[in-house]
This record gives sequence, C-alpha cells and structure tokens, in this order.
Amino acid sequence: MQIVYSRVSTATQSLLRQRHILTEAGLLVRTEGVTEGFRPADGVLLFEDFATTSKIPALERPAFGKIAAKAHPGDTLTVSELFRLCRDLLDIHAVRNWCQARGVALRVLSGPLSNFHDLAAEDATTAVIINVITAVGQFQRDIQNELTVEGIAAAEAEGRYRGRPPALDGDQREDVRAAFGEGASIAALARAHGVSRAAVRTALADLLPGQGVPPRPSA
Repeated sequence: MQIVYSRVSTATQSLLRQRHILTEAGLLVRTEGVTEGFRPADGVLLFEDFATTSKIPALERPAFGKIAAKAHPGDTLTVSELFRLCRDLLDIHAVRNWCQARGVALRVLSGPLSNFHDLAAEDATTAVIINVITAVGQFQRDIQNELTVEGIAAAEAEGRYRGRPPALDGDQREDVRAAFGEGASIAALARAHGVSRAAVRTALADLLPGQGVPPRPSA
C-alpha cells in the first residue's frame, strides 16, 4: 500500500504544489467534480494536515495518528518534500525509527534525498547522508534567520522598520470596534472587511473577554 502525507502550515496556504508533485509520481489522479481536481490513485491512501505548523513533531500531528492505524509492513510512506514531514534532524530520526519499527519504507519525491528508494533503510550509508544533508539544510535556515534578524535590527536603528502594517486601517478599525459593540460577531466582521478573524481580534484586543478591560457600556 502506498501512503501519502501532505501538510500546510497555515489556513491560507494551498496543497496545490504538493498535489502536482504527487500527481507526476502517479500517486494522485486529476479528476473532475472533486475538490481542487485531485483524488488518490488506486492503492493509495492520502492523509493531509491543514494549518499544522512544522513546530509540531510529525508523529504528534493529527493525520499521523490515522497513518499509524493504517500502516502495515511493506507499505511505503511518501511525501512530496521532506520539510512537509519533518522539521529538523531529530524529527527525521523519529520518523525513520517509526518506519523501521513498522517495516514501512520512507520516500521523498523532490530535493536532494529524492534519489533514495527508502530513507528508512537501516544501512549506515543512508543514515550518514541523511544526517549531512539535513544538517546543511538546518544550517542554511539558521543563517537566513540570523540575517533576517540582523536586517530588522539595522532597519530599526535607522528608523526604517515598522513591521507589517495592520490588516485594518484606522477607519476600518473604528468601524469594526463600533460594530462589535453593537453585537456583530467576529466572523461576520471578518467577512465584511475581507480580513482574517485574527485581524479582527487584534483590532478588538482590549474589548474581548479576559483582557482585563471592562466591556463598553450599552447605549
């Protein structure tokens, strides 16, 4: 059995790129009348985690619990890209150990590890190469994060960095606050202004329960 896993970190991200990669590998099939036009190919079980940050270890994500209930020795667990499954070297080893304990092969379809038929193989060569490649990848991410922090600090020192602008400008913010005081729900306000519920909650931060600010008196 082929088991396929996909993940996106936020509700605004799309699975489309991963689905294209999986389709090229013959694991998904384009079809009409199905959400986003894809379905699992015959003999494929598809598991997806939506709005699930990579900070949650792979084995603790909701879809992985379902995978554990379906996986059998001889199955193959496939992901389009390694970072969709594992966040760091420790997570990769945890998944490899999980696969080895169940006799499940692990395969990645793109990136430097895509040439491996089974990343969960127990031979020393596979383990060493995985360690080297993932360590280099982690180093590159750490350097990029460090450069980003340094760039922000330099911009702040020069008065050029103001952060991301709020989703609701001054007038919109006042409209939202007034409407909330009149009984409008956060969901309705988000739809009306074309922003996320989080943006509305930010605008209403001091008016929401538990913020230590008394509610606005009724007219």
